[in-house]
Amino acid sequence: MQITGTSLGFSGSGSQRDELHPSAASCVITTDSEARLVSQSSAVESIELRTYVFLDSLQPQLAAYMGTVSQGFLPIPGDACLWLEVSPGMAVHRVTDIALKASTVRLGQMVVERAFGSLALYHRDQSNVLHSGDVVLEAIGSSVDRRTRCSVTWTEIIRAITPDHAVLINRQNRRGSMIQAGMSMFILETEPAGYVLLAANEAEKASNITVVDVKAVGAFGRLTLAGREGDVEEAAEAAMRAVEHINRRSKG
Repeated sequence: MQITGTSLGFSGSGSQRDELHPSAASCVITTDSEARLVSQSSAVESIELRTYVFLDSLQPQLAAYMGTVSQGFLPIPGDACLWLEVSPGMAVHRVTDIALKASTVRLGQMVVERAFGSLALYHRDQSNVLHSGDVVLEAIGSSVDRRTRCSVTWTEIIRAITPDHAVLINRQNRRGSMIQAGMSMFILETEPAGYVLLAANEAEKASNITVVDVKAVGAFGRLTLAGREGDVEEAAEAAMRAVEHINRRSKG
């Protein structure tokens, strides 16, 4: 069978010369690997920082509670902790990879949802945790003051809980401590969710309370604390101060 130049796609001698001797301009190309790097860089910089919470020293009850929901390394009281929440949800894998390669922090928790992704990093040395946080912020082109502001969607103190109410709360929340009839209860709901961790940690520092429930993932974060009336009031004030501090440093 005779194969002609036309069968190979050459329309003429000029086209053949172009194929055999491409111009200098056509030699300036981007390799597949370079294209992938450009694409990855663009994707990382499009990650939205929703929550950035640094806990200087995990309090005993909060550390124990986080351990009950942790799928990774367990925190212990006194550990420094960084909680990050990003959007979209799948981006948490890239952020986790960056953070773990930046220092010797341990991964305690990683939650991947459709809209949001969250992770918790622990280390005894605060500087390690802060360094990983700084590296992540630089990689995604963000900063602490660009995180989403904390919106308090509900807060209330309920005094002298009835026995029926206490039983139902305890059946719904089995990872923390139990609330007893007659105790007062402080509840806080925030958006984004992760900010309740700082509120819980500061409340436990400030007062002798019982940590009943701390939900830091999902569309809203929910905190439930219980104790004597005066202790709960003191804890509530500390929690709200923590929220106000977040918003003083956040422009988003």
